[in-house]
Amino acid sequence: MLNAPFRPLFDVNASAGGRDLGDLPEWDLTDLYAAPDAPELKRDLDWLEEACASFATDYENRLGDLDSAGFLDMVKRHERIETIAGRIMSFAGLRYYQLTTDANRAKFLSDTQEKITIYTTPLVFFSLELNRLEDDFLDGLFAADPELGRYKPAFDRIRAMKPYQLSDELEKFLHDMGVVGDAWMKLFDETIAGLTFEIDGEELGIESTLTLLTEQERDKREAAARELARVFGENIKTFARVHNTQAKEKEVMDRWRGMPSAQMGRHLSNDVEPEVVEALRNAVVAAYPRLSHRYYALKARWLGLDTMQVWDRNAPLPMESTRIVGWDEARETVMNAYNAFDPRMGEIAEPFFTKGWIDAAVKPGKAPGAFAHPTVTEVHPYVMLNYLGKPRDVMTLAHELGHGVHQVLAAGQGEMLASTPLTLAETASVFGEMLTFRRMLEGAKDKAERKVMLASKVEDMINTVVRQIAFYDFECKLHEARRGGELTPEDINALWMSVQAESLGPVFDYMPGYETFWAYIPHFVHSPFYVYAYAFGDGLVNALYAVYEENPEGFQDKYFDMLKAGGSKHHKALLAPFGLDATDPAFWDKGLSMIEGFIDELEAME
Repeated sequence: MLNAPFRPLFDVNASAGGRDLGDLPEWDLTDLYAAPDAPELKRDLDWLEEACASFATDYENRLGDLDSAGFLDMVKRHERIETIAGRIMSFAGLRYYQLTTDANRAKFLSDTQEKITIYTTPLVFFSLELNRLEDDFLDGLFAADPELGRYKPAFDRIRAMKPYQLSDELEKFLHDMGVVGDAWMKLFDETIAGLTFEIDGEELGIESTLTLLTEQERDKREAAARELARVFGENIKTFARVHNTQAKEKEVMDRWRGMPSAQMGRHLSNDVEPEVVEALRNAVVAAYPRLSHRYYALKARWLGLDTMQVWDRNAPLPMESTRIVGWDEARETVMNAYNAFDPRMGEIAEPFFTKGWIDAAVKPGKAPGAFAHPTVTEVHPYVMLNYLGKPRDVMTLAHELGHGVHQVLAAGQGEMLASTPLTLAETASVFGEMLTFRRMLEGAKDKAERKVMLASKVEDMINTVVRQIAFYDFECKLHEARRGGELTPEDINALWMSVQAESLGPVFDYMPGYETFWAYIPHFVHSPFYVYAYAFGDGLVNALYAVYEENPEGFQDKYFDMLKAGGSKHHKALLAPFGLDATDPAFWDKGLSMIEGFIDELEAME
């Protein structure tokens, strides 16, 4: 349970562009630790080493002898260990992602991870021994004490791994080897952060280059796309090696554990049934012609193009304003939307802006993309952005702040229950985007501005649903193909193009080099098969928002209760108060119909 390296969940839809943005905030990490050499950090590392050793001494081979009071004491001690380890790793990880090219920060992260791996090795027995206990014994303990019974969902998730558990000795070996696999992830991060691109004589990092794909001038978009392809191509062997190694490592792990598929581990950690994910995937793929194919054909007409190139996918519309959104305006826009929904939401969000919980600026060496990291329940989340003032950056702020609000509310569950399965982790973030979008749409000055806003939202939803399911299919194909042997860069390129053509539709042509664009997507390396959570979250939020519009009375209280639950309930129980059920195959069509409705409105404006 504890050997989880610092793996922030980057949001791959994050984009940026522009200057003159105002005073952009930076993280103040002192709520975690004042510095790498802070005495409090050494104190906690020393405490952690002793606490793990004494926990093993007191409880190894004794779990079956505990009564409910003893078991509760044991759970609380384990939870405290999780908190201290999480606090230390959050500090090391957040410092690293601020400047991934700094050797000292990279060393501090690696050294810290190694120490925590060594210190927590004595705890490997915990889940293994737990899974050897009889169901009746555990059920009796949980029933005997309501305070202990509250933790049952956490133990249910641990016990879901019971059929795939290896011997104690092998599990300890894999625990120790975890830091080796993490090295490939750091290689990916450092390679991406160190890439440089030359556009019109100016040297740019990846974040600033990617944002040029949203420029109004087509020549600039094309130059950026071709330069991305050139640099990715020059580094493609490194990226192929990372993906080959990690996919092979996962295949070995899955084979030894007896996992029925490469995706099964993700489904278990998400507490979601494989058939639910399959229903989502199939619904989205079946809707490609009604969603992305139809929308991009419409966009091609707006752009005056017979065929669109990849650098036109996120192009602004010809009538779209090119103005830059300053940081203060972005903050006001999102906060107004949050407060209009419920003042409690704005109250939770406010400290992110005022207390150094957001790192917003693009800086050399900083990790690209965006994420919200919950740290531990006794501190608070931190949000990372690469904010450069595009309208989509405002939506990224709304998205990550939604994560942050969710994480603050769920913290009351404590360390073992606060973490939300990824399928529901995107709910508050996408809902925050929807609130912000609806607020902005209400303020549209005329039909043209409404059209631009609708088109932008449709593109965001296509990126969140269609693009992510295409990513999921790519990963499925990649891991399946790797089981047959080493994949050349050309093999991986071909898998990428097979899903791109299917998902984007016949209006697109593909420049030479686009086949390498799989290389920069962080989820494939950091969190395999994570990406379907975006589509899950978008479909879920679309259905939730429809409920809100139809019957707003009391909705906010139910919504806050859902976020406060964290990981203490299954998605079926969380959605029941809203009259929704994600296990119903028709559920996903309801969410997709909202996107179709927006496209219908855009077509009617023609």
